[in-house]
Amino acid sequence: MSRDSNDSSSSAADEKASAHHHEEGLRDDSRITDDTTSNSNSDAMAGQSRPWQELRGEETDGKMERVTMGTAGTASASDHNGVGIANSAQTAAVKRGTTADEIPIEMDAVTRGGTGSGGDTLAPPGGTGTGCDGAAAGGIEYKVYKRRWFGLVQLTLLNVIVSWDWLTFSPVAGHAARYFNTTETTINWLSTAFLFAFTFITPVVIYVLHLGPKPSIVTAAALLLVGNWIRYAGSHSGSGGIFGVVMFGQILTGLAQPFVLAAPTRYSDLWFTNRGRVAATAVSSLANPLGAALGQLIVPFWVNQPSDISRMVLYVSIISSICAIPAFFIPAQPPTPAAPSGETPKLSLAATARVLSNQVEFWLLLVPFAVYVGLFNSISSLLNQILLPHGYNDEEAGIAGALLIVVGLVAAAVTSPVIDRTKSYLAAIRVAVPLAGLCYLVFIWMPDTKGGGGVAGPYVVMAVLGAACFSLVPVVVEYLVELTHPISPAVTSTLAWSGGQLLGGLFIVISGALKAGGDGAEGGRPPGDMRDALIFHAVLALAAVPLPLCLGLFGRKEKLLLRRVKSDEESRSSVEEGK
Repeated sequence: MSRDSNDSSSSAADEKASAHHHEEGLRDDSRITDDTTSNSNSDAMAGQSRPWQELRGEETDGKMERVTMGTAGTASASDHNGVGIANSAQTAAVKRGTTADEIPIEMDAVTRGGTGSGGDTLAPPGGTGTGCDGAAAGGIEYKVYKRRWFGLVQLTLLNVIVSWDWLTFSPVAGHAARYFNTTETTINWLSTAFLFAFTFITPVVIYVLHLGPKPSIVTAAALLLVGNWIRYAGSHSGSGGIFGVVMFGQILTGLAQPFVLAAPTRYSDLWFTNRGRVAATAVSSLANPLGAALGQLIVPFWVNQPSDISRMVLYVSIISSICAIPAFFIPAQPPTPAAPSGETPKLSLAATARVLSNQVEFWLLLVPFAVYVGLFNSISSLLNQILLPHGYNDEEAGIAGALLIVVGLVAAAVTSPVIDRTKSYLAAIRVAVPLAGLCYLVFIWMPDTKGGGGVAGPYVVMAVLGAACFSLVPVVVEYLVELTHPISPAVTSTLAWSGGQLLGGLFIVISGALKAGGDGAEGGRPPGDMRDALIFHAVLALAAVPLPLCLGLFGRKEKLLLRRVKSDEESRSSVEEGK
């Protein structure tokens, strides 16, 4: 009995000493992490490379220590469940990239994993697995699911209908003005207020999209349902309708737009791999101008006289309701991540603001994107008023607007899969941007060609402009995500689109002020001529051309690293090396 008692005491002492040494080792790891994090602010200002936790600054102080100790404390429990942590090296964060032209990423030791039943598991990164396409890496199964198409289709439908709502009245501005007993300039404010509403709600959109794409999509669907039926109530109330009620409903639909227009990059980042994100973003993003094309093409055939306005709004409200209701039933997120980058913790909004303010490449893309989106919004809203003074009718103007969008959609459908495979973002930008600027320049003289060449001139220019601009949309929004990873796609996408909507509203107001009066302009211009507005568009378009062409110049080529693609590739490589 004495010997057994002594052996028991000796064993207890050994266990206590072992636990003491293990605790000391954890404290050492914690001190190393604290030393690294303390330099994060100075590195951020200097543009140096550092892990995402360090970029979060004050928000991450002490968190690395808790994650490491928490993982050690749950190791035995994880082992019991068959997903255990093999050794202390596997509990450490996985760092990717250490060069000055990228932001390295540290994945937390405890990560979310799928078990097939939707639950969370504790699993170390870098365990066994087969990569990011249907593979399990350390207990995390990287897999794409068929259900992602339901959410993508729903996001696409909402983008179609919200854009149609935007241009409900513009293709028949003359009839609408007479129905509401007002002027065409006042009718233009329906489109302008819609665009300004986007900018007003931008901070809320960034926050909601930060939570995930489903809350954003559901919010948009609710606003569309309410806004459309309020518009119908205003247009159906008595003789001539109530314009103020229609405007209120229009603003509600405008508030819905950013929740779906900025969502495609967030959705594709969560549900798709890097081999399908550009195409997924293109489908849902370009559905927005498709809705504008449908509005310009279909609405003139529904409205032949002012009294048809109320019936037209009813038709649009019914279509909007059919498209919006399924949004409440889409899945919130995949059971397991589609790729490592989709699960990479994103920077906080405070850290994001610090990083973006000093990133030149972000601004070289954001500014011209906002300008061209603004110009597209302006010319789409005013195309009817640009062409009608020169002898075109509503149907011909509507076809010109439809060509602008349909040809652009076809071009984007062709180029997006190619860019998805080759990742040739920069080459696409350098070709499309000068072409778009040239189209705005040439279009100055196109309305005058009605007498000699019929409708061919405006149709051709609109088709080429659509091909150039629409090919750019998915390229730029995805390129912004790649260059700024691990910043949330919700931030870059929302800022880019918000800038475009704000400028679009301003351009519409300025173009309306440049419109010739009832007596025409100098040089025999017809009454209502908008040539000065077209010159204004062309000047802005050409001024924006040099900015994206400067990407990669002046010794900054290394700043164009595709960080998200590199993150996925390195994760896959680390898994293969661990086999």
